[in-house]
Amino acid sequence: MHIIEGFLPWQWCVFWYLVSAPFIIYGIYLLNRQVKAQRETLSLLAVSGAFIFLLSSLKMPSPVVGSCSHPTGTGLSTVLFGPIITCVLSLIVLIFQALFMAHGGITTLGANVFSMGIAGPLLGYAVYRLGKAVNLNIFINVFLVTAVADLFTYVITSI
Repeated sequence: MHIIEGFLPWQWCVFWYLVSAPFIIYGIYLLNRQVKAQRETLSLLAVSGAFIFLLSSLKMPSPVVGSCSHPTGTGLSTVLFGPIITCVLSLIVLIFQALFMAHGGITTLGANVFSMGIAGPLLGYAVYRLGKAVNLNIFINVFLVTAVADLFTYVITSI
């Protein structure tokens, strides 16, 4: 899923940083508000971030040049905290992976955040809301959210 360092031209790197920035800024605001309102959710936020980190660290070879495949873990965070806070958790995870594991990169961080932390969780959240609206079983609903968030992340990365 990660786009490797140096794969995108600098113009696209700048573009994806600019597209991702408003989501991250608003996500940081919501995250701070969430922690101030309910301090006890801080540990669940940390576990959710660790879950995203763990799943998205399971790198599997991909036949696509410049990419790798793995589950992202953002669907569960989307169910727990919504897609915008998930953007921030994904950013933190992607920075750690770029710096310490050579998954992705700093120049491609904006594009990776958009695909894994914004596009996937937003569509996953739409599926979650739809599932709740039609009274879908919670287990089936969470499964669909996580599957859709992962698959849509791959679609956006490939585009």
